[in-house]
Amino acid sequence: MMGPDIVFGAFIPQGWKMELARLDGATAKWDRAIEIAQLAERLGYDSLWVYDHFHNVPRPAQEAVFECWTTMAAISQRTDTIRLGQMVGCNSYRNPAVLAKITSNIDVISGGRLDWGIGAGWYENEYRGYGFDFPRPKDRIGMLEETVQIVRSMWTEPETTFKGRYYELRRANCDPKPLQQPTPPIWIGGGGEQLTLRVVAEHADCSNFGGPPDTWAHKRDVLRRHCADVGRDPDEIRMTWSPEVFIRGTEAEVEAAGSLAVWGQPFDEWSANNLVGTAEQVAEKIRTYAELGCRGFIPWCSDYPDTETLERLAEDVMPQFR
Repeated sequence: MMGPDIVFGAFIPQGWKMELARLDGATAKWDRAIEIAQLAERLGYDSLWVYDHFHNVPRPAQEAVFECWTTMAAISQRTDTIRLGQMVGCNSYRNPAVLAKITSNIDVISGGRLDWGIGAGWYENEYRGYGFDFPRPKDRIGMLEETVQIVRSMWTEPETTFKGRYYELRRANCDPKPLQQPTPPIWIGGGGEQLTLRVVAEHADCSNFGGPPDTWAHKRDVLRRHCADVGRDPDEIRMTWSPEVFIRGTEAEVEAAGSLAVWGQPFDEWSANNLVGTAEQVAEKIRTYAELGCRGFIPWCSDYPDTETLERLAEDVMPQFR
């Protein structure tokens, strides 16, 4: 039995991975998103998550994608206790001062349930489509770091004046402040070893990076070295993983479904690198990561808009870690 501090999150189906395409009409798609969010709360998940994207993957398809923050606001009013996160927000898509205002508002209207997820951004097609500049990675990560500083200041200070390399604010106000003290948890996503994980070490309450166990463990060690460099206790940062998950009663059922990988990987590769299998097999994979120090699992259910995986994970796997 692992310790009680492992958390499990569930995604709200919002259309980014084409998972709502077989439902007819935007209203039916939205109704299903609400149903699954409420089901996840009843099933005992710790948190609900949305992606921050506008165009579908693996390619834009003119198929519904519900926007991150308006979805968060709506779901906050249709749920009661479950936490609300973003895996992860794209820093470039919103001015950081406006983002401070949005996040603070969400924390208040949800009764203090916000987990703030933020990353440097990567989906160039969206940047071009929406008219955003697409700077080189070093600059996107520098912008991310300034945003975290700005948001934290605006959450906690009466007003914020900031002059950085990328952003400048003069006496910015953000009221109401978040309910959570000292601040809502800050999740920073990304595994870039030189720059991103250093920002995580300096500013994050939670990290999120991926890879098979040896890759994940390597990034864990890189993060720990950055923590040592900046004088931070690495145990202050909850390290998490956000794979895909697909659970069925037998191995034969899993194999019969074939690869459900959004990015088209063959079955063997997809199943090996994600939480794919029977409940027993998935629990064993989770145990492997937990023993490496992973304390949060935020998997994407590959069978959405169906809920068999969501239910099996909650009923047959999660109790083993609580």
